[in-house]
Parts: sequence; structure tokens; C-alpha cells
Amino acid sequence: MSRIYLVDDHVMMRDGVAALLGAAGHEVAGETADPTVALAEIQRLRPALALLDLNLGPRSGFELLAELHKRQLEVRAIVLSMSTQPRDVAEALRLGAAGYLLKGAPSAELLQAIETVLAGRRYLSVEVAELAVQGLTAVDEQVALKSLSPRERQMASLVVRGHSSAEIGALLHLSPKTVDSYRSRLMSKLGVADVPALVRFAIRAGIIRADEK
Repeated sequence: MSRIYLVDDHVMMRDGVAALLGAAGHEVAGETADPTVALAEIQRLRPALALLDLNLGPRSGFELLAELHKRQLEVRAIVLSMSTQPRDVAEALRLGAAGYLLKGAPSAELLQAIETVLAGRRYLSVEVAELAVQGLTAVDEQVALKSLSPRERQMASLVVRGHSSAEIGALLHLSPKTVDSYRSRLMSKLGVADVPALVRFAIRAGIIRADEK
């Protein structure tokens, strides 16, 4: 039997999960909709696991995850959320969540996730794992994009729109050789091997729209 703390802004949701956990032999150590209250009670009650939603009315489960991560509390966390946004999954994992489950998942999967996380492993369903990859890739791409200088970003925009080195040089008053040097450097920074890969990156990162090509 493990002690689990519930954080969700819907009382009926908490009641349903509490009943499921009780039937499976777990103890609900406490419950709330408030991240501040949750943090204080988790520190006092020392549950093995926190099961939390991301959307807590005017507050966010990310607040609690950030504090748990910052304070390095010995409690594992599973996000139980409606959100299928890749960035939400990626951010939850970055902040230390050991599991992420969608609220539409079967009860058996929730219990499996709890057992997996309590055993010291991470639990992501196939669907959530794919979202995590998308989210983490997007984060990495935004970091790479921010590493470009204004000139390199301008150069990337012109390259993906199909301009040759000579055309770009004429537009920017640079020699074709200098343009080639810029292009090589920016592609190295972005981790792309050729222009088609650069185009795909530019579309994902919002430099251009898909219908511009």
C-alpha cells in the first residue's frame, strides 16, 4: 500500500480517483485544488506519490511541479491531464514528472502507471510518448533558433524561399562566398544537413509557412 496525494480542481474527479486507489489498496494521504496547499501538505505528510492535474482553475500544476523539483522532495509525481499539447508534456517531464497520463485513459492504465512510477521507473503511454518527443524536439529547435544571429536568421529565411547565393548576395550586398559561409554556419547551428532539411525546420519553427513553398 502506498500513500498518494491528489491535486485536481474537480471534486468529483478526486472522489473517483480516491475510490479507485482505495479499492487497489492505496491510501489517499490528502487532496486539494490549490498548489500552495498541496506543497505544504506534501512536505508535511510525505506521500510516496503526487497525482496532479495541470489545469487547476486560475492556478497551474506546473507551479507545484516546479516547487517539488526545486525543493528536491522525495515524492514522485504523475500528471493526470486532459492536455494533449506536446509542449505541456515536455514541460511536465522537464520539471520532474515521472509519468504523464491522459484523463481518458482506462482505470487499469492509471493503476499500472502508479505501480511503474512507484517502482522507480517512468511511465508514458504510447500516445503521450509521441507527444513528448514532439514537445522536446520543438523546445530543442527553439533553442537552436535563438542561437542564430539576426543576419543568420535573415539568411535562413532567404535560403528556404529558394534564393541562390548570388541573389542573396545582391540583396544583402555580400559576396556569394560570404553568403555560402553564413549558410554553412547557420545550418551547422540548426543541425540540418541540406536545404530541404532547412526548409522543414523553418516550417516547424515558424520562419515560413508551409504554403510559402
